[in-house]
Amino acid sequence: MMKTAIVYYSKHHKNTEKLVDAISLQHGVTLINASENKNADLSNFDYIGFASGIYFASFANQVLTFAENNLPKNKKVFFICTCGFWSPVFYFRAIRRIAKSKGCRELGAFQSRGYDTFGLFKSIGGMAKGHPNEKDISKALRFYQNIINKSADR
Repeated sequence: MMKTAIVYYSKHHKNTEKLVDAISLQHGVTLINASENKNADLSNFDYIGFASGIYFASFANQVLTFAENNLPKNKKVFFICTCGFWSPVFYFRAIRRIAKSKGCRELGAFQSRGYDTFGLFKSIGGMAKGHPNEKDISKALRFYQNIINKSADR
Protein backbone atom coordinates (compact mmCIF):
# COMPACT_ATOMS: atom_id res chain seq x y z
CA MET A 1 0.00 0.00 0.00
CA MET A 2 1.29 3.42 -0.97
CA LYS A 3 1.83 5.91 1.85
CA THR A 4 0.80 9.53 1.40
CA ALA A 5 1.44 12.68 3.41
CA ILE A 6 -0.20 16.03 2.78
CA VAL A 7 1.55 19.10 4.16
CA TYR A 8 -0.96 21.92 4.49
CA TYR A 9 -1.64 25.39 5.79
CA SER A 10 -5.21 26.54 6.45
CA LYS A 11 -5.86 29.66 8.47
CA HIS A 12 -8.77 32.06 8.14
CA HIS A 13 -11.79 29.96 7.18
CA LYS A 14 -10.20 26.47 7.23
CA ASN A 15 -11.05 26.01 3.53
CA THR A 16 -7.99 23.92 2.72
CA GLU A 17 -8.31 21.93 5.93
CA LYS A 18 -11.83 20.84 4.90
CA LEU A 19 -10.44 19.29 1.72
CA VAL A 20 -7.42 17.56 3.25
CA ASP A 21 -9.48 16.29 6.20
CA ALA A 22 -11.90 14.63 3.78
CA ILE A 23 -9.03 13.04 1.84
CA SER A 24 -7.41 11.83 5.05
CA LEU A 25 -10.67 10.42 6.39
CA GLN A 26 -11.43 8.49 3.20
CA HIS A 27 -7.89 7.40 2.29
CA GLY A 28 -5.94 7.38 5.55
CA VAL A 29 -3.29 9.86 4.49
CA THR A 30 -1.01 11.50 7.04
CA LEU A 31 -1.69 15.22 7.50
CA ILE A 32 1.09 17.59 8.51
CA ASN A 33 0.11 21.12 9.51
CA ALA A 34 2.97 23.33 8.28
CA SER A 35 2.26 26.02 10.88
CA GLU A 36 2.61 23.53 13.76
CA ASN A 37 5.38 21.33 12.30
CA LYS A 38 8.33 23.08 10.73
CA ASN A 39 10.20 19.83 10.05
CA ALA A 40 9.21 16.27 9.27
CA ASP A 41 10.88 13.26 7.70
CA LEU A 42 9.01 12.62 4.45
CA SER A 43 11.40 10.00 3.10
CA ASN A 44 9.09 7.06 3.89
CA PHE A 45 6.14 8.46 1.94
CA ASP A 46 5.45 7.42 -1.66
CA TYR A 47 3.32 10.49 -2.43
CA ILE A 48 3.61 13.94 -0.92
CA GLY A 49 0.90 16.55 -1.30
CA PHE A 50 1.17 20.23 -0.58
CA ALA A 51 -2.06 22.10 0.14
CA SER A 52 -2.67 25.74 0.93
CA GLY A 53 -4.99 28.66 0.75
CA ILE A 54 -3.72 31.30 -1.63
CA TYR A 55 -2.01 34.37 -0.22
CA PHE A 56 -0.88 37.11 -2.61
CA ALA A 57 -1.26 34.75 -5.61
CA SER A 58 0.85 31.96 -4.10
CA PHE A 59 0.88 29.12 -1.60
CA ALA A 60 1.39 30.17 2.03
CA ASN A 61 4.99 30.84 3.01
CA GLN A 62 4.68 28.15 5.71
CA VAL A 63 4.11 25.48 3.05
CA LEU A 64 6.77 26.81 0.70
CA THR A 65 9.37 26.96 3.49
CA PHE A 66 8.40 23.48 4.67
CA ALA A 67 8.80 22.11 1.13
CA GLU A 68 12.12 23.87 0.66
CA ASN A 69 13.48 22.43 3.92
CA ASN A 70 11.89 18.97 4.06
CA LEU A 71 10.94 17.69 0.61
CA PRO A 72 13.26 14.81 -0.32
CA LYS A 73 14.60 14.54 -3.84
CA ASN A 74 12.82 12.55 -6.55
CA LYS A 75 9.43 12.17 -4.86
CA LYS A 76 5.99 12.02 -6.46
CA VAL A 77 4.11 15.19 -5.52
CA PHE A 78 0.71 16.78 -5.99
CA PHE A 79 -0.79 20.14 -5.11
CA ILE A 80 -4.12 21.40 -3.76
CA CYS A 81 -5.20 24.99 -3.24
CA THR A 82 -8.30 26.91 -2.19
CA CYS A 83 -8.94 30.47 -3.25
CA GLY A 84 -11.68 33.04 -3.70
CA PHE A 85 -10.62 33.96 -7.22
CA TRP A 86 -9.90 31.39 -9.94
CA SER A 87 -6.47 31.45 -11.63
CA PRO A 88 -5.20 28.23 -13.17
CA VAL A 89 -1.67 29.48 -13.81
CA PHE A 90 -0.16 31.63 -11.08
CA TYR A 91 -1.02 29.92 -7.82
CA PHE A 92 1.12 26.81 -8.29
CA ARG A 93 4.28 28.50 -9.64
CA ALA A 94 6.30 28.74 -6.42
CA ILE A 95 5.52 25.23 -5.13
CA ARG A 96 6.19 23.74 -8.58
CA ARG A 97 9.54 25.53 -8.73
CA ILE A 98 10.57 23.98 -5.39
CA ALA A 99 9.43 20.49 -6.40
CA LYS A 100 11.18 20.75 -9.77
CA SER A 101 14.42 21.90 -8.11
CA LYS A 102 14.35 18.66 -6.11
CA GLY A 103 13.73 16.45 -9.14
CA CYS A 104 10.18 15.58 -8.07
CA ARG A 105 7.51 14.34 -10.45
CA GLU A 106 4.19 16.22 -10.34
CA LEU A 107 1.16 13.94 -10.36
CA GLY A 108 -1.41 16.73 -10.59
CA ALA A 109 -2.80 19.95 -9.20
CA PHE A 110 -6.27 20.72 -7.88
CA GLN A 111 -7.87 24.09 -7.26
CA SER A 112 -11.11 24.70 -5.36
CA ARG A 113 -13.07 27.80 -4.55
CA GLY A 114 -12.75 28.85 -0.93
CA TYR A 115 -14.46 31.53 1.12
CA ASP A 116 -12.28 34.65 0.98
CA THR A 117 -12.65 37.78 3.11
CA PHE A 118 -9.23 39.31 2.46
CA GLY A 119 -8.97 43.07 2.00
CA LEU A 120 -11.81 44.62 0.00
CA PHE A 121 -13.68 41.30 -0.18
CA LYS A 122 -14.48 41.68 3.54
CA SER A 123 -16.47 44.88 2.93
CA ILE A 124 -18.78 43.06 0.49
CA GLY A 125 -19.27 39.99 2.67
CA GLY A 126 -16.54 37.92 1.12
CA MET A 127 -16.07 35.99 -2.08
CA ALA A 128 -16.99 32.35 -2.80
CA LYS A 129 -19.13 32.17 0.35
CA GLY A 130 -20.10 28.61 1.23
CA HIS A 131 -17.07 27.07 -0.47
CA PRO A 132 -15.63 24.58 -0.33
CA ASN A 133 -18.99 22.86 -0.35
CA GLU A 134 -19.86 19.15 -0.64
CA LYS A 135 -19.44 19.27 -4.42
CA ASP A 136 -15.96 20.81 -4.05
CA ILE A 137 -15.01 18.18 -1.46
CA SER A 138 -16.22 15.41 -3.80
CA LYS A 139 -14.06 16.84 -6.59
CA ALA A 140 -11.03 16.88 -4.27
CA LEU A 141 -11.67 13.25 -3.33
CA ARG A 142 -11.92 12.29 -7.03
CA PHE A 143 -8.69 14.20 -7.75
CA TYR A 144 -6.82 12.20 -5.11
CA GLN A 145 -8.43 8.91 -6.17
CA ASN A 146 -7.33 9.59 -9.77
CA ILE A 147 -3.74 10.04 -8.58
CA ILE A 148 -3.90 6.69 -6.81
CA ASN A 149 -5.51 5.00 -9.82
CA LYS A 150 -2.99 6.40 -12.32
CA SER A 151 -0.05 5.35 -10.18
CA ALA A 152 -1.49 1.85 -9.71
CA ASP A 153 -1.73 1.46 -13.50
CA ARG A 154 2.01 2.03 -13.96
